[in-house]
Amino acid sequence: MTDRLREFYASLDTHAFADMVFAWSGRLLIALLILLVGWWLARRVAMAVQRVLARAGADPLLGHFLYNLVLVLLLAVVVTGALDRIGVPTASLLAALGAAGLAIGLALQGSLSHLAAGVLLMVFRPFRVGQYVEIAGVGGTVQDVSLMHTRLLTPDNREVVLPNGKVAGDAIVNYSARGTRRLDLVVGIGYGDDIGKAIAVVRELLGAEPRVLADPPADVAVMQLADSSVNLAIRPWVKSGEYWSVQTTLLRAIKERFDAQGISIPVPRREVVLHVARDASALANGASNPSPPKPSP
Repeated sequence: MTDRLREFYASLDTHAFADMVFAWSGRLLIALLILLVGWWLARRVAMAVQRVLARAGADPLLGHFLYNLVLVLLLAVVVTGALDRIGVPTASLLAALGAAGLAIGLALQGSLSHLAAGVLLMVFRPFRVGQYVEIAGVGGTVQDVSLMHTRLLTPDNREVVLPNGKVAGDAIVNYSARGTRRLDLVVGIGYGDDIGKAIAVVRELLGAEPRVLADPPADVAVMQLADSSVNLAIRPWVKSGEYWSVQTTLLRAIKERFDAQGISIPVPRREVVLHVARDASALANGASNPSPPKPSP
């Protein structure tokens, strides 16, 4: 047994083995150095991208997302370079990863579309958290915008979760973007009432309401001669956050002031005229007992 071991050790080329170990050790050391330096550089670059977005006023969620995306892409390049340094065939590995990525992309096509839409919403920012918007026929205050969904809180305290793909592909009405809104009120008065007096009463009420903005000025005019009323268009400007409260206050004040001033607010009426035939009983008897026809000469 010992003779065989001696023969085996004697047959080994110790110099070649030492050269191979030295060569592999050098490759592993260089690969490890590439990983360490690459990790450090990747983090630096990703943090620089995040800082640039923060200075530009971008959404923090977008900055965090791009930080992770840049870091992952750079680390993939670093790992590929390290594997290539130690002799691993990276071409076949990249082909396998590409095929796997294609399969995953096809399987998650809908989710990826929502993800891309979320990134676009964060970049172009058509609305912000706290603003009142209407999206796909749903109105509410924006609570949160994530990479996949947008959450709205409706006025009756319901939470609506909309996928970002639908949000980005539909019309978005932002009621809070400009800071001010115009009230569009329609109040009808009777045809026998004084139009000038009614307009003067409304303007007096608008001037007494402190939440109505002086600039731009409110507009009060005759809008329509309807079937049973003369409709007045009342269009004051208010702050977006006070829209509903000012509207309810003005409607009540207009009704009370019109009542006090003797100005009527007519309701739609329809006249029904019945035509009753005279001597209905005689006609009925005549229909039941018809007279004989007169003989011909």
